[in-house]
Amino acid sequence: MTDLTTPPTTSSEAARWVPGSHVLWRYKDNAGDGIHICRPVTVVQDTEELLAVWMAPGTECVKPVLADGTAVHREPLATRYTKPRALRRDRWFGTGVLKLARPAEPWSVWLFWDPGWQFKNWYVNLEEPRTRWAGGVDSEDHFLDISVRPDRTWQWHDEDEFAQAQRAGLMEAGKAREVRAAGHAAIDVIRSWGQPFSDNWQHWRPDPDWEIPPLPDDWDRTPTHVTS
Repeated sequence: MTDLTTPPTTSSEAARWVPGSHVLWRYKDNAGDGIHICRPVTVVQDTEELLAVWMAPGTECVKPVLADGTAVHREPLATRYTKPRALRRDRWFGTGVLKLARPAEPWSVWLFWDPGWQFKNWYVNLEEPRTRWAGGVDSEDHFLDISVRPDRTWQWHDEDEFAQAQRAGLMEAGKAREVRAAGHAAIDVIRSWGQPFSDNWQHWRPDPDWEIPPLPDDWDRTPTHVTS
């Protein structure tokens, strides 16, 4: 199994990763250029059509917290995006997450399970189309999300945070319209039951021999030769 110190299979920064490779799935700070979320993941599939990665239970990640250590979601919405923040290393709790991303789409689709591999739901995370680099992919979260139940019904999520992010100056009106339009495009895919929903990923299981990828000391390093 390759790890974060192992280069891609060719000399190109955009080379495809082989299954079992360890890479980083990162999100940029909405108020700046720094990385504020970093999750080591294992590559399941990497083709021109789809990047699929597995974030195992217990994975050490980096996440934002308020400067006093309070979890961001516990802060009242009115001040959630204006209070000073810090970064904290933590472990991913609960079951693992399978993340699916199609190139150039402004969202990724996450699959969640309850204990015992009881499928729970798909989750459409609206985000900036990911940029690839030798060690992983980078994006920027767009606050607004959509969940999809096993019976294919769906609903919007975090519309209050989406609105507050605009009030706090983290997203301009034009960008907000683009994000909402992207959400409607994702809903069109859900209604037609297109990929990746139709690909039966809910029946996928990780290789039992896979190790949990470590969080490297240079998790926030600046990538070179990024590609879409």
